[in-house]
Amino acid sequence: MNIELCVAQIIKAQNFNNFTTSEVCSSYITLKNDPFLDPIVIRKKLYFELLKFVNKGWLVKRNTIKDGTTRFSKTKLFDGEYFDSLQIKQPVKISFEKETYKSLIAKLNHYKSELLLNIGESEAYKDLYSEHPELVDEIQPLFNVAKDNNTRILGKIRAIESLLEQDKPIEKI
Repeated sequence: MNIELCVAQIIKAQNFNNFTTSEVCSSYITLKNDPFLDPIVIRKKLYFELLKFVNKGWLVKRNTIKDGTTRFSKTKLFDGEYFDSLQIKQPVKISFEKETYKSLIAKLNHYKSELLLNIGESEAYKDLYSEHPELVDEIQPLFNVAKDNNTRILGKIRAIESLLEQDKPIEKI
């Protein structure tokens, strides 16, 4: 079963029982500490992760009539040892040549600058919409393109940063 370690860390805690997907989502977002995470997307992803545990017999899903929420509780079959056995795989250490490293840093800095530019563009579209709500049909497609560009550039930044992380000594990771 492919389980993200953050989710495992959250639900294996002793005091974490009779919980909602929203509670797991809040803990997950806090652990990840990433301002670009979309809580709605994360909540859906976590819900399906929790359903895997229900199918495995580790959790019980209950819908409460009183407030209309879905709560999950651990069963006696809950396998905390399984979660303890999950290990973060240490990345293979890669050593870059000096020129390659410089090239990657230059690309990273370029993408970060581009991201800042696009964030400014997105904010400008929001301001324009606030000032001229009648232009929503003209502004919205431009805002969507800028937002998509932000996501694409952020992906490039993460890819390069992940690659550069592998060049660090294992003790630093």
